[in-house]
Amino acid sequence: MTCLYPGTFDPITNGHLDVIKRALKIFDEVVIAVAKSEHKRPCFDIETRKNLVALATSSLEDKNIRIISFDNLLVDLAKELKINTIIRGLRAISDFEYELQIGYANNALWNEFETVYLMPNLKNAFISSSIVRSISAHGGDVSTLVPKEILPFLRDKKCM
Repeated sequence: MTCLYPGTFDPITNGHLDVIKRALKIFDEVVIAVAKSEHKRPCFDIETRKNLVALATSSLEDKNIRIISFDNLLVDLAKELKINTIIRGLRAISDFEYELQIGYANNALWNEFETVYLMPNLKNAFISSSIVRSISAHGGDVSTLVPKEILPFLRDKKCM
């Protein structure tokens, strides 16, 4: 069975990587779908974010991972790929509230659409891309928050 893991991944964090590893224990294939998300004004362009995800997951090369990008409704992408299950990471109760609403909306658009919620390891539960960007932009050490492969990219880019 294949699942879809959508996100902006701006940048990919150890929390994202943890969710990917957990999903690989459950699913045969994980399709990581990097959202264009222009409304969020991402720090990294879509191709760079896809490349960062590829770098961060390169140590999982024996696993079945595919990385794509998208700029349409998630439900439409899922239908196009014939994947009816998505993975979402939950860090806190506030995430659950938001994700529950999105999950219900997606299911209303396609009643075969299922959302599987995974919690990251406790040490990764507080990590978000926006926290990483903020710490990095102010010269802080994010080496424990992101995969080591993307640290050089964050050092070169000052964005919040």
